[in-house]
Amino acid sequence: MTEHPFMTVQEAADALRVSRYSIYQLIWSNKLHSVTVGRSRRIVRASFDAYLADLLERGQ
Repeated sequence: MTEHPFMTVQEAADALRVSRYSIYQLIWSNKLHSVTVGRSRRIVRASFDAYLADLLERGQ
């Protein structure tokens, strides 16, 4: 099964073990890209994966 191209803010928060507010801060600072679908905010999975890879590369 392939991963969906989008993830919810809660899924991103759960994956990083941080609060939803922390994810919104990453969105507001353009570190994560997101789209609005109706009234819902969705994180672009490729953006999340790139952010995570960058964190791991920098060791932070």
